[in-house]
Amino acid sequence: MKSHQTSEVIASHQTSEVRPERAGVALLTISHAVDDLYQGAVPALIPFLVVAYHYDYLKVSGITLAATLISSVAQPAFGYLADRRTSGWLWVVGMVMAATGIAVAGIASQYLLIWLAVALSGLGVAAYHPESARAVRMIGGGSAQAMSWFALGGNLGFAVGPVAVTAMLGVTGLRGTPLLILPALVMAAVVFAQRGRLGVLATSGGRRGAQPTDKRDDWPRFAWLTGVVVCRSVLFFGMASFLELYLIHRFHESHTMASVALTVFSGTGAIATIGGGWLADRYGRVRTIRCGYALAVPALVGLVLAPNPAAAFAAAAVCGLGAYLPFAVQTTLAQEYLPNHLGTASGIALGLAVSAGGLAAPLLGLIADAYSLRDTLAVLVALPLCALALSTQLHETRAQRPCTYHQPIIPDEMLARIGVRISK
Repeated sequence: MKSHQTSEVIASHQTSEVRPERAGVALLTISHAVDDLYQGAVPALIPFLVVAYHYDYLKVSGITLAATLISSVAQPAFGYLADRRTSGWLWVVGMVMAATGIAVAGIASQYLLIWLAVALSGLGVAAYHPESARAVRMIGGGSAQAMSWFALGGNLGFAVGPVAVTAMLGVTGLRGTPLLILPALVMAAVVFAQRGRLGVLATSGGRRGAQPTDKRDDWPRFAWLTGVVVCRSVLFFGMASFLELYLIHRFHESHTMASVALTVFSGTGAIATIGGGWLADRYGRVRTIRCGYALAVPALVGLVLAPNPAAAFAAAAVCGLGAYLPFAVQTTLAQEYLPNHLGTASGIALGLAVSAGGLAAPLLGLIADAYSLRDTLAVLVALPLCALALSTQLHETRAQRPCTYHQPIIPDEMLARIGVRISK
């Protein structure tokens, strides 16, 4: 009878631990999707602005720069702020700022006001990421799989943003942009309603997820990892920018079929994002990162040498696996290298994932103009090779198969208190 009661107590303890932590990671994942929806809204907003105000390419590029570069440069600064003073409200305020900027951009009539509104949205996105990624680590106990779900939320939000915004503005016009603030306000209300649960999660997660205070930051290896992140960013932006055009020009595919290839690339990438976290928790973060780039090399070569569209589609799918497998894992490894500066590590890893590729995109465009799209993709082969070379300077920081966020630990003293005999 006592054994039965004991098992019930342990089960209830496990239930109380599992559900809140999963709920916390799920809440952060959904909020990430909402936040990055506004990042994906900018490309959809630009065509409507061009039609309404007849902007030239210089002004269009200026708006894009406001959305991407300012956000990416500001993320390390917000990460530093998160390290100096933990602000659980910062990621919620950032999400609302991102929504407000997009809402104002559609109803402003002067270019400067539109530019400032988009810049405000970019700053909101920047404010969201470091603190929320830090929270995922604390709640998830350092699990790479928890971070992979969080990263998937952002990817989905960024992908849904252009479709949702284009569909809505096609009906309402630019005057409908204030409606876009509603998802952020609803999400903020949900977070406010769950603030007590999140507070408990931050406390318990911090006990297991944070590194010991006497562990030193490994800045040299973090610098090597930063180089790997830059290579991945340029590879991703190169594929996102030129894959469709490559299929159209080389194989004379329609725009619809070429866009399917990009969907295949992103779809396999979504699977790889979750798979990367699973592999990292079981076989090691560095090994998973190397596996991703090792897949990307033959995939890119196959894409360049593909004899027909079917082979190109298959190569794009494998390339999606290779490009996305390291994505979330790199952020968790950055946090492992800088245990005393989790916000800074998150801000740099996530910020460079956007800015480096965006800055390199014009250079890849120059190569495409001077030579060909096929030559541009051939140049991209060097990036995973470079990432593999840089990864030789990385090392694992924890044992494989760590205690993940869905496997709570019951302290020995608690078991003793409820009558379980502890054998050594």
